[in-house]
This record gives sequence, structure tokens and C-alpha cells, in this order.
Amino acid sequence: MKLDFWQVTDDPVEKVVALIAKRAVAQGERVMVVAADPDQRAAIARALWQAAPSDSFLANGEADAPGADRQPILLGSEPAHANRASHIILADGTFRETEGFARTFLLFPPDLAAAARAAWRAVDGREGLERAYYAQEDGRWVKKG
Repeated sequence: MKLDFWQVTDDPVEKVVALIAKRAVAQGERVMVVAADPDQRAAIARALWQAAPSDSFLANGEADAPGADRQPILLGSEPAHANRASHIILADGTFRETEGFARTFLLFPPDLAAAARAAWRAVDGREGLERAYYAQEDGRWVKKG
């Protein structure tokens, strides 16, 4: 499993979620987006609908809604496998166990850096885990570790 830590400093989280989701869906993957706050999930949903060019869209829905299994991108307050997602984005900066996902993205602002470091240490030594850390520099994402 891949576990990516993304420290969000320049862009709103919604924009970063849309960037990651767009790439994953383009590669044929399904995505689960987790945020405890329903207002944050609503903002993310709006950003996903607006992120794509006018000739396509990033369809998404709530994990507990009817037909959730057909959506390429689901949003919910906790990790779920309703759409058989391979990628999960923890958009609210809170690390959760994400067993069953091939790739996890933990997005966190600078004020949650200490919690992200604690999560990094907590998974240290797990077999089959590949970690990476990304930070924004001059509007670009740069792999730091």
C-alpha cells in the first residue's frame, strides 16, 4: 500500500482533492474521500463537479446514498468500500486506518503537521507500506521524502 502525506499550504483542500481525484479517475481508479464535516464534503463535491473540462465531469456522491456503488468518487465521514475504491483521500487532516485501499492520501494543513508526523511514526515498519511526503513550493507539489 502507498501512503502519501500532502501538506496543503497554498491551495484550498477542495482543489487538491479534485487534482488527485481527477488523476486517479483518469487512470481508471475509483476514489473515496473522507471528511468528518458535512460542509467540507459539500465544498469538495462542488469542487469535483467544477474541476473537469466542460465536456466531462468528476461524478461523485455520498457513500450512504442510493446508487453509491456506481459512483467513481464517493464522499463520507468514514472510510467505506461502497464503490470498490482503490484510492482514499483523507481530506480533513485526520489519519484513519485505511485497510483495503491500494493508495491513501492524507491531506493536512500546517497546524496539523504534528499529528501527521505522529501518524507517519505510527505506521513505521509496516510490511508492504510505501510512504511519501509532499509539500507545496511555488504552486507546485514537490516530493520531500
